[in-house]
Amino acid sequence: MAIDFDERFPEPSQFVGFGQNVLESASESRDETSLQVALDHPEQRFHLFAGGKILVKKGDSPTATFSQADISAFDVMLEKAIFLGMDGIAPRLAAPANISEDDLDEPYHLYDMRALLYSSSVADNEAGACACAASLLHWHETNRFCGRCGSESRSMIGGYRRDCPNCGHKIFPRTDPVVIMLTTDGDRCLLGRSPHFQPFWYSTLAGFIEPGETIEAAVRRETREESGIEVRRVRYHASQPWPFPHSLMIGTYGEAVSDRINFDRNELEDCKWFTRDEVRLMIADEHPDKYRCPPTKAIAHTLIRDWVNAGAEGL
Repeated sequence: MAIDFDERFPEPSQFVGFGQNVLESASESRDETSLQVALDHPEQRFHLFAGGKILVKKGDSPTATFSQADISAFDVMLEKAIFLGMDGIAPRLAAPANISEDDLDEPYHLYDMRALLYSSSVADNEAGACACAASLLHWHETNRFCGRCGSESRSMIGGYRRDCPNCGHKIFPRTDPVVIMLTTDGDRCLLGRSPHFQPFWYSTLAGFIEPGETIEAAVRRETREESGIEVRRVRYHASQPWPFPHSLMIGTYGEAVSDRINFDRNELEDCKWFTRDEVRLMIADEHPDKYRCPPTKAIAHTLIRDWVNAGAEGL
């Protein structure tokens, strides 16, 4: 079988939120000195987190990346710092800090990661590193104890592994794979609405991949479970790191081979077919019923927009 490399480059994944992490993780050279070397480097930079939120300095050039001098005003727990990787010659680290929103003065603010994504508070390549930091710090916080013997584990090789000193168990950061799919039937697509969505939002369906399941099987199962629609062929399109808390959204298109919707009312409050022309109006916020699509940096938006732009012959 010939491999077709004629798809556009850079790939669609480069243009989703959190998709432009430019850090070199240096995974092949990490050892027990990596964190201290990064902490001692004169050009090192930090991301600071408090209560699951990230510190941002607003202004003409907003940033979530700070020097050692910048963070000296905050109570930073450097003993829990992790070495994310290299930005050129400069090490990038992340660390938790004791920061109260009530005590912060301008121009500093704490953002949750969704707000960081949708507000465009920082540059896209900086947001990607922030997502990596958020996922890793959450993983450390929730894996403080060994799953085998219950002993307290220790952060190793700069934060990319935890070891149990009692039984020797080694724990590595996890990524949870999630399929997110736009099911299409000729010139229309299937969109659903969850109860927690903003008013008038409709989006693609999604769900976690189960153990022993392929991406394609997960797309078919989740689509059938949530909407009652059967899917045959599945095509990968793009992916998105999703730090809520440590997922990878795997964006696909699915070919519908049934028509009648019977959606799961425990998962969705509505699910319906939309024509390509309707979706084009939704993207432009011009639909007569005020229906809208997810914001531009969500992979759901990428799937929907690229399908619309492909035209009737595309998918």
